[in-house]
Amino acid sequence: MKDTNTPQWITAGIAIFLVIGLFAATKGQLFGKPKSASFINRNELSTGYTTDSLLYHAKEKLTSEQVTRLNFLEHSISRGDVKEQQIHVYHQLAAFWADSARAFAPAAWYTAEAARLENSEKSLTFAAHLLLNNLVEEENPLLKQWEALQAKELFEQALQLNPGNDSSRVGLGAVFVYGGFAMPMEGIGMIKKVADKDTTNVFAQMTLGKASLMSGQLEKAVERFKRVARLQPENLEAIIRVAETEEQMDQSAEAIIWYQKLLPMINNVEMKREVANRIEKLKK
Repeated sequence: MKDTNTPQWITAGIAIFLVIGLFAATKGQLFGKPKSASFINRNELSTGYTTDSLLYHAKEKLTSEQVTRLNFLEHSISRGDVKEQQIHVYHQLAAFWADSARAFAPAAWYTAEAARLENSEKSLTFAAHLLLNNLVEEENPLLKQWEALQAKELFEQALQLNPGNDSSRVGLGAVFVYGGFAMPMEGIGMIKKVADKDTTNVFAQMTLGKASLMSGQLEKAVERFKRVARLQPENLEAIIRVAETEEQMDQSAEAIIWYQKLLPMINNVEMKREVANRIEKLKK
C-alpha cells in the first residue's frame, strides 16, 4: 500500500549535508569593502530586492559582540596591496557569516565576491556550486532569485575562462531550471547537450532527472537516476531518488528493492530506522 507522505526528507537531508560540507570547506576564508553604485545596480532584482537589503537585514539579527567583530572586519583594509587584502577580508567575512552568524546568504555572497576578485576557475565554480546547491531547496522566491542571479554570473565568468568546462555548462543550465527564470527550457537544452555528448556525465544526468521530476515526467526521471546508480553504485542520492520515484509511481516492489540497497549505506541510526519503516509500510 502506498504512503502518500513520500519521505522527501531523505533527499532534503542530503542537500543540507552538501551545503554544510561546502560551508566547512570555506572556513578560514572571506569579506568586502563599501559597495559602489554599480555594485548595487548589478544585484538589484526587479522586485527591488538587493544584496544591500539582504546584508542589512542579516545584520539586524547579530548580537552586539558580533556587530563589533563585523565592523572591525569591514574596515580592516589599509594601504598596500589592496586587492589581496580585500580577498583576504572577503574570506574572513564569509567565515564569520557561516560559522559565527550561521547565515548562508551573506556567507555565500562574500565567497562569491572573493571568487570574482580572484578570477580563477576553481574559486568561481566553487562559489557558483555553493549557491546552486542552496537555491535548489530555497523556499523564499526572492532569495531563490537572488541566489540564481549570483550563481549565473559566477558560472558565466568561469566559462569565459574555460568555455569547455562541461560541469560549469551544466551548472549554468541548472540555474535556469531551478532559479525561477522564465527560460527553463534553455537550461534543459544546455544540460542535454552535455549529457548527449557524454552519457557518463553524472552531474548532467542527475540534473536532467531532477528536472524531469519537476515537470512530472517520473519515468524519464527514474531512468536518469538509475543510469547514475549504474555508473556510481555508491551514489547515495541517486539510489534515494530511484526509490522515491518508484514509490511515487506506485511501483512498491521496485521501491523496496532500492530502499534495501540504501540500508547498508546509511550510518545514521535514525535515518536507517526510517528507511526500514518505509520498507515495511510498502510491503503492506
